[in-house]
Amino acid sequence: MTLPALAPGAAVDWRALEDLLAAVVPADALAATPQDPGFHSEGDVWTHTRMAVEALIAGDRYAALDPAGRAIVLAATLLHDVGKPSTTREVDGALTSRGHSLRGDQLARVALWRLGVPFGAREQICTLVRHHQVPFFGVTRPAADAERVALRLSLTTRHDWLVAVADADARGRRCAAAGDQARLIDYCALWAEHCRELGVLDRPYAFPTAHTARVWFESAPGARRPDAPAHDDTTCEVTLLSGLPASGKDHWLRAHPGLPVISLDDLRVELDTPADDAQAPVIAAAREQARAYLRAGTAFAWNATNLSAALRAQLLALFRGYRARTRIVYCETTAEAQRDRNRARAAPVPAAVIERMLGRWTVPEPSEAHAVAYVVPCQGDVAWPSPPRPCD
Repeated sequence: MTLPALAPGAAVDWRALEDLLAAVVPADALAATPQDPGFHSEGDVWTHTRMAVEALIAGDRYAALDPAGRAIVLAATLLHDVGKPSTTREVDGALTSRGHSLRGDQLARVALWRLGVPFGAREQICTLVRHHQVPFFGVTRPAADAERVALRLSLTTRHDWLVAVADADARGRRCAAAGDQARLIDYCALWAEHCRELGVLDRPYAFPTAHTARVWFESAPGARRPDAPAHDDTTCEVTLLSGLPASGKDHWLRAHPGLPVISLDDLRVELDTPADDAQAPVIAAAREQARAYLRAGTAFAWNATNLSAALRAQLLALFRGYRARTRIVYCETTAEAQRDRNRARAAPVPAAVIERMLGRWTVPEPSEAHAVAYVVPCQGDVAWPSPPRPCD
């Protein structure tokens, strides 16, 4: 699928945009979702979304982008609140949609993957949807926290794109209290200046070494400078595979022989534990194997889906506790190929299990490990992360 593209100041082609939106959440669902009148006195989510898109197209930030960037921020602005229908609720008499950014990221990823949107464009859109509120509050954080957020996000997206989406979100609304909308717009401009001062407005931060980045992200905010090289005391390298079932992880391992492999699929067979049963015994056995390799300083690969950032973080913390260097190899294929490959397996993963996995599917970010490689069918015209990192 080709993402809709509009010239700066052009009339909005709502038919094309609604076709993209419908693959994620129907416009009627947005129209039926109310919002907190304090910050959204314009009404429902669809009204706000239309206003935000129109503000984006009319704005200088959009005009300053190249065509590829415009297509990305246009799609992200259209989808920035798709998580609200499933997260909006009333708490103590007030409407809240807490968690809608994360939910929108998840919904957009699955839908755009099924539509065949290239990996790079898709992940840029999802990143912008997930973090679209950062410019609203980034400059109100303590300085060290604001720096960490700015540098981490610079590794996956461009802050000028993020500010364009947030600024459109701020302008495409009406607030009950005088000054609230202007304050949000000012915060967006301040976040852009903050990122410009750090040198990451339109480019990723360049850490001296991969290990320096790893140590800095693991340190308390403000405890280290990101440009101060860290001593590399790693003893071995652990490769963590990540990806949906039948996405190519086993193929990658066969193409890179020589590493001992801890395979959760193999352990399930050994322990006679189906994929849709409780996995605690399988995980416990895998962790014990990992500790044996780590104590010996032996490099190895951990082969499992590892779809959520929280699960990856637990495993990576285990590996780094033994001073291991960490690498994530993320594998992905098209929705059609994944479905066909899974069906062709001797023991296919049940469709219901796949659907549950899709609900927690995230793509590893560069800040999660010393190195992250993306084995994907096509990056497309837009890279994610930025700059692209080669798959070895």
